[in-house]
Amino acid sequence: MIASSACLRTPFRALAGVVLLTLGAALSGCADMSDGMTSAFADPAKYSLYDYTQLEAERKTLATKMAELQGLMGKAQDGFAGPVVAEVAYRNEYIALRGQKKNADEAWAINKCHDSPPAKTAATPAPAPTPVPATASGHAPKSGSAVY
Repeated sequence: MIASSACLRTPFRALAGVVLLTLGAALSGCADMSDGMTSAFADPAKYSLYDYTQLEAERKTLATKMAELQGLMGKAQDGFAGPVVAEVAYRNEYIALRGQKKNADEAWAINKCHDSPPAKTAATPAPAPTPVPATASGHAPKSGSAVY
């Protein structure tokens, strides 16, 4: 009786080990797949009708958002269970932004856009306020029909 019970456990444990290895391989494949599937999260035709000023503003916005998410992901890495939190909370949004940035860059290249030159800041100082002439008493003149 003891021998027959031990014989049944061995194939069951082997089968459980094979199932766990298969699941591990499948899940590791999914984790690697997300980096290459950026276009699945972004509409490729979204930027086709944008002009260069709209594309330039959108590219700057996307770059800012991506940098912000990278900072948040880096900050989450330091905490308890950080890598898990970073993946769950920020990774999908980051992948979507990467896809949008890729599509915006492609539209930028197709439209043969160039970065606009930086705007020159006005170096002229603001005009000084004109002084109000004083009256004989040394006070500014009163205007209007207000009763003082």
